[in-house]
Amino acid sequence: MELDRAFASTLDILGKVQHEQLSAATPCASWNVCALINHFVGTARWWAATISETGQVTEADYAAGDFMAAYEESIRIATAAFEVDGALLKWVRLPFGEFPGAVLLGLAAMEQFTHGWDLARAIGHPTDLDPDLARELLERAQLAITDGLRGADGEALFGPATSAPSDAGPADQLAAFLGRSV
Repeated sequence: MELDRAFASTLDILGKVQHEQLSAATPCASWNVCALINHFVGTARWWAATISETGQVTEADYAAGDFMAAYEESIRIATAAFEVDGALLKWVRLPFGEFPGAVLLGLAAMEQFTHGWDLARAIGHPTDLDPDLARELLERAQLAITDGLRGADGEALFGPATSAPSDAGPADQLAAFLGRSV
């Protein structure tokens, strides 16, 4: 499942983060590494709550402690929620539309994978993450992400698309399409 691959990719990068890097800047202008970790660990739980319709997730400072353990727990929670019979077929309302669970799964994979790219960039790790998955996510994003979902950092789901260098790999191309400077 692509969500499993996205989680694995981001978990791998998270395992390379040193505590002294938590204050480093990320490609997301409004977040440092600590805030980025808190965001993607928390949104993994949010995706689970959304697909299972259990309500909001309490915010926590996942980066303050063992962020690897916190993310592994969030992965288990999200994976279990998407594996429930019928989860991929049910329709779920989000602030920006109503979607079947299978689309939510794809959105969750794209979000988790892209934040792994953000994290890799922030800590100086190569960003050539899972090229096959990145290519699949980019193809889907190019069909689904409209200008109406784009705007300034912190105000919209995605930033304006940027140009990736001509030799950029699929993960860098995806990041650029989603508004990151590559």
